[in-house]
Amino acid sequence: MEKAVFDNAQDTWLQKEQEENVPDNHEIANIDWIPCKDFTVNLGNKQIEEYISTWELHPSWLYSLKFLEEKELEFHKQYHYKSQWSIPTARTPIPKATACVYFIIEISKVKPPTLPIEVYFQVESCRLRHRPGKTRFREKWLRDVIESKTLLRDTVDF
Repeated sequence: MEKAVFDNAQDTWLQKEQEENVPDNHEIANIDWIPCKDFTVNLGNKQIEEYISTWELHPSWLYSLKFLEEKELEFHKQYHYKSQWSIPTARTPIPKATACVYFIIEISKVKPPTLPIEVYFQVESCRLRHRPGKTRFREKWLRDVIESKTLLRDTVDF
């Protein structure tokens, strides 16, 4: 039994290593972000939607985007948004699990207002902050969050 578990873990590790070593010929998509001086909450929402449209996702994924809050900090203002993702079907129009991607738009109080807004995003349950144009979004991140929630739900008896 222990050998089977070890072999399975080793196979999984080798498969991940091979996937990571495959050259990625995809371009990292980005958009032209608006200058800080032109920012509004609604315009931020539209810019995030425009950026999301550059992600290479299966068309069955649907999301909603919602403005959460504004935070006033010493050197900048932060605007927080949440996009909630799922794959509804005819059988289950209300999904049993969803995955969220959180966006933060920063407006500097010290940099020139003609500079573009700073944008970051984080996938739910992951601490890594990504920057548009620096990281290519992966559909697998959404699937992993939903899978982990589904596995957790299956371990709980109601």
